[in-house]
Amino acid sequence: MARDTPVQQGAETEQLPNCVTIVGRGVPSSFEITVDGEIEMDADDPVAEGTVVSGSVAEGSIEVGVQRFRFDGQVTNVRVVDWNGNTVPESASVPDVHVDYGVPGR
Repeated sequence: MARDTPVQQGAETEQLPNCVTIVGRGVPSSFEITVDGEIEMDADDPVAEGTVVSGSVAEGSIEVGVQRFRFDGQVTNVRVVDWNGNTVPESASVPDVHVDYGVPGR
């Protein structure tokens, strides 16, 4: 499958055209992202970020800051919960999630 946009992950460069951004709101929270293609964390060391990426699923936790993922295909599921297990709209503290298709690589 041909890919259009380069993404740096460790020493190898791969190309994934789409981006998911998770933005922490200062409350410990968990997230899970599922796509119908491949997904990779846009970071040098996903393990240091406390994130597990396997095939088409990424899951982890965030309190503050930003975590980005590159993927191909479509997002099929996003689940975010705060430290009490509450989701939107019950909790205004869950992370913001932004999905962008066709985003040029850095």
